[in-house]
Amino acid sequence: MSTPQDRVAVACPSCSPEEPTVHEVLKPGGHATVRCTECSHVHKVRIEEEREVQRDVIVSQDQESFKTTADAPAEETIAVGEEFIVDTEEAIMLVRITGLEVGPEQRKESATVEDVTTIWTRAVDNVSVNVTVNPKDGKHDETRSFKIHVPGDYEFVVGDTEKFGDEEFTVKALHVREDAPEYRHGKLDHTGDMVYAKDVNRLYGRDQTSTAWSVW
Repeated sequence: MSTPQDRVAVACPSCSPEEPTVHEVLKPGGHATVRCTECSHVHKVRIEEEREVQRDVIVSQDQESFKTTADAPAEETIAVGEEFIVDTEEAIMLVRITGLEVGPEQRKESATVEDVTTIWTRAVDNVSVNVTVNPKDGKHDETRSFKIHVPGDYEFVVGDTEKFGDEEFTVKALHVREDAPEYRHGKLDHTGDMVYAKDVNRLYGRDQTSTAWSVW
């Protein structure tokens, strides 16, 4: 989703009346005040404002979801995997698009905002990560699972040892979410492989908790 324009290409009456140059927008609006980045001349220019539309946004966080709205340029193309900020009653949140509803039971991977009826998203600024750990001594067949809560941009690295409260584990593998961009595989298990928390579907680890798997 777009942010307001801070630079535009327009003709400068001082240094380039025929060819457009990059200008910094000092005061936005239909008749904007701009400053030429070539000669610093300040002048006014008419900028065609984009038509915006309001669309419903469904935000999923953990096991809950809620509805809000967002305004965006009607002709802008958005796609699954992109992130944008929504202002909700609960908080200002960073969300990632997980689905674009364009009609009854119809979804697309990408579409113009005007064609979309509902934008489905999940919160990615703060996330819950599913963790499954095996015992460190290898003598037990059992595994156990739990969740940890971290910022979305927290980095998990294969081979690193992490500690959250009473839980301590070494990362063995990271299963990546389907909507996560820029990862070469769906599961990363080589030492040094890194995945952001918001992109982790499940983390697999070796339990390093001192009291884990003790027999009474």
